[in-house]
Amino acid sequence: MRRVVVALAVLAALTGAAAARAGSLQAQRELADRFAPVVELVEQQHECGRGEPYRPIDIDTILGDDTVALRGPWSGANLVAVGPTAAMLGRGLFDYHLDFPGNPLDAGCGYEQWQQAIMGSTRPTVYAHVATQRGYPHRLALQYWFFYVFNDFGNPHEGDWEMIQLDFDAADAGQAIAEKPTDVGYSQHEGAERAEWGDEKLDVVDGTHPVVFVADGSHANFYDSALFVGRAAEEGVGCDDTRGPHTTLIPAVRTIPAAPAAARAAYPWIAFLGRWGELRPAFFNGPTGPNLKLQWAEPFTWSQGWRERSYAIPAGGVIGTNATDFFCQAVTRGSNALRRFANQPSLVLGVIVVLVALIGWLASKTRWRPTAPLRVVRRRSWGQMVTASWRMYARRPLVFTGIGLLTIPISIVLTLVQSAILHVSSFLGLAQGGEGGGDRALLVLAIGVFFSLFGLCLVQAASARAMVEIDAGRPVGMLRAYRLALDRVGPLLRALVIAVPVVALLTLSLYLIPIAVVFAVRWALFVPCAELGGAGGYAALRRSAALVSRRWPTVLSLVVVTAFVVLLSGPVLGGVLLLATGASFALVNAVAGLVYALAMPLVGITTTYVYFDVVTREHLAPAEQRADELPAEFALPDPR
Repeated sequence: MRRVVVALAVLAALTGAAAARAGSLQAQRELADRFAPVVELVEQQHECGRGEPYRPIDIDTILGDDTVALRGPWSGANLVAVGPTAAMLGRGLFDYHLDFPGNPLDAGCGYEQWQQAIMGSTRPTVYAHVATQRGYPHRLALQYWFFYVFNDFGNPHEGDWEMIQLDFDAADAGQAIAEKPTDVGYSQHEGAERAEWGDEKLDVVDGTHPVVFVADGSHANFYDSALFVGRAAEEGVGCDDTRGPHTTLIPAVRTIPAAPAAARAAYPWIAFLGRWGELRPAFFNGPTGPNLKLQWAEPFTWSQGWRERSYAIPAGGVIGTNATDFFCQAVTRGSNALRRFANQPSLVLGVIVVLVALIGWLASKTRWRPTAPLRVVRRRSWGQMVTASWRMYARRPLVFTGIGLLTIPISIVLTLVQSAILHVSSFLGLAQGGEGGGDRALLVLAIGVFFSLFGLCLVQAASARAMVEIDAGRPVGMLRAYRLALDRVGPLLRALVIAVPVVALLTLSLYLIPIAVVFAVRWALFVPCAELGGAGGYAALRRSAALVSRRWPTVLSLVVVTAFVVLLSGPVLGGVLLLATGASFALVNAVAGLVYALAMPLVGITTTYVYFDVVTREHLAPAEQRADELPAEFALPDPR
């Protein structure tokens, strides 16, 4: 504690000497008003819905409010005050913390509604600070600090301080007023992104007001409206979304004097040495204030670490599943799981133990050997179908990789068609913007879903035909497998035209999703039913439903699990590449799509084994008993 006090005293002396060069307080205020930022928040159309509900607030709205507590650094009864004042925080209070009403690990709408209650009609506010640094005699930094009551990102926590900084080649604020900034830095998690004044990526209103796009939830600051991916602590691990529509804010500007004594007199809370939010495990803690950040006293040392750019996700993947989209969703789900674990560790551990035990029990109840992949028309256990599928693929890798790779040009053509529909000036009378743009987006989505599923059906059909030819000892390659599969393309298309709309419409209602899952499982074998069983479109769906009813646990677990693994294979690899390398997003998505295409035939192989297993069991089943007959339980002894 004594070392902290000494360090702060030395820091105050240095900043005090440097602040003397900042210029008069009036000049600082004029400079702050001249370059005040325009803030673009992701619009929230419904309470507690998507979008940014939190505003950069006036600190006075939380100080003195009876819903805010000040707590000390001790365990147990550590409540110091209710409704702490600015003067109270001005005492320093090292290792104390503010506590807002709510649980950051289970926030719900609580913080959003609390902000509305305390903020009322108060105008959103930013705090300007003119900073200089010893060793940089002709350099001056203008900072704008934003405080949000809650951070709703991967590490949710009470309180969130963010900022931007404008650098000037000027001796003081009075000189800077007549100058333009040399460059700008926008804070993003533990780092910041640089832009030169006049850069194309920096939008400026009326020649002096930089536009700041605030990421939904995280409040990281960006220069554009996009979905950005971060792969390190400086960038933030996860995805920052600044995409519109936007709500434009012109915040009020409060200038904190550069001189420490004047700053403490005007805004006593700036001397607070604690945290602006509740203490929680690990990185769920509330943040420290501006005065404890490096850039407050050493703005140019901090600016040396600014990055040159942020990485936005391309509009769509060209091949297969978009790895970067998967990365964003995976990080979000992972952070949610971590939050639940931190909030209820015993419950989460209990669920994990039960799941591991269940998986182990199920694995012990099946046979894995022999794994013979040939003689496909036979009964197999769950484990034998898994091992046979992998061995079949490994025996003929050129055939099955070729079957998967042929989907790549189809995906490229599909992407080009979708892009053309979105970007041509007029399509089927639908405009590019407004409701017409929304209708176009839905049309593109429907086309993408249908043809992606059709591609998967073709892969399944070609894989099934290849397996039959291999089993019969006849030569087969990728092209022959597709030629054989296309003989039955009509029934496949008709079945798909029936199945896709039915399942899609059922998924529109939360209550009907279980029914959609039931239909999807019942129709999971319609491709081999049409391709190998000779059934027509609707007949293939009916035949699949009849077969699945006999072995639905096997069909559900094998077909769904295999499809899940295949669908995740490319995106998981892409996510690893994003974290472990500096590869571009286009390359990562291409690699992920390639892996996805190569793994797709496994779904077809496994589905075919399941189909033959069910058909064989049906064929070998004993004749059905008459309703007025029952089989004998045991044989009577011969009375003779």
